[in-house]
Amino acid sequence: MANIKSLDRTTEKWNRQSASSTPEYEAGIKAPKTDWQKAAADAEANYTAGVQAAITRKAFGKGIIKAGSAKWQSQALTKGVQRWAQGISLSRDAYSAGFAPYREVIQRTNLPPRGPKGSTQNIQRVAVMAGALHDEKMKRQASGT
Repeated sequence: MANIKSLDRTTEKWNRQSASSTPEYEAGIKAPKTDWQKAAADAEANYTAGVQAAITRKAFGKGIIKAGSAKWQSQALTKGVQRWAQGISLSRDAYSAGFAPYREVIQRTNLPPRGPKGSTQNIQRVAVMAGALHDEKMKRQASGT
């Protein structure tokens, strides 16, 4: 039998040392060994192979079943709620830049006249807007923007 520290001791050491490594984490972000964009782009084939392998072994669904709703809810409540407002605030400019082209599409799309509540005329308005927004999304994806 291998001689190894207890799980509690190993976990406590990981927690203590990881929590105190914030400066190293920040330094690594500011001065990475390799450029993130280049390394990520170079890894696309590995990413594709990994995703295909995960699909083959049905890892996504198995992971969901393993974690369960209780874990998702617990983690979202203990981590997500307290980070929500800060994350939203930090994303303000990115949201604005990302939504701006779609806002322009909405503004310039000519919709057919409204009809009575529940009418097919109103469904046609939805279809026109959905088509215009989808076309913009496909155009942006094709151009890489």
